Amino acid sequence: MQQLSFNTTGQPVIAPSASSSATDFDFIAGKWQVHNKKLAARLSNNQQWLEFTAQQEAWKVLQGIGNIDSFTTTLDGKPFEGMTVRLFNPVTRLWSIYWADSNHGKLDAPVTGSFENQVGRFYGRDTWEGQKVLVQFCWDVTNPEHPTWSQAFSTDNGLTWEWNWYMFLHRE
Repeated sequence: MQQLSFNTTGQPVIAPSASSSATDFDFIAGKWQVHNKKLAARLSNNQQWLEFTAQQEAWKVLQGIGNIDSFTTTLDGKPFEGMTVRLFNPVTRLWSIYWADSNHGKLDAPVTGSFENQVGRFYGRDTWEGQKVLVQFCWDVTNPEHPTWSQAFSTDNGLTWEWNWYMFLHRE
């Protein structure tokens, strides 16, 4: 895993891997069943995991340099929908990933990164319940028929991480 560094404004400095390309997320197109495991409470030394299923459908956009997915489930007895927009910048050779959901109606701050050896790491700054965090997304596609996504937060610039959500995908 590459060592994180930061620019003068505190943003992560991300360099693309040598193999980074617009085809890195081609595996995601189609329909998926998703087994989710997420912490009941984040950044509170909580060890209670909530598990639930969801459906996801993804498709390519912008002539293949982007993709969008729709994520649907029921949370706390209410319908929930999320959406991911992933964009590949051919100049920087980096992916930017944006998330929005039916609870908040806005795009979250993006995470940026690339894949190396079928594992993608993406980093960005955000705020969780008033606390500034460094966010990491990890996509493991060593088995593209069963990819895994995970998310972690760090409150100390990446020295330690709390992994707080895992998604295990399998084709519908």
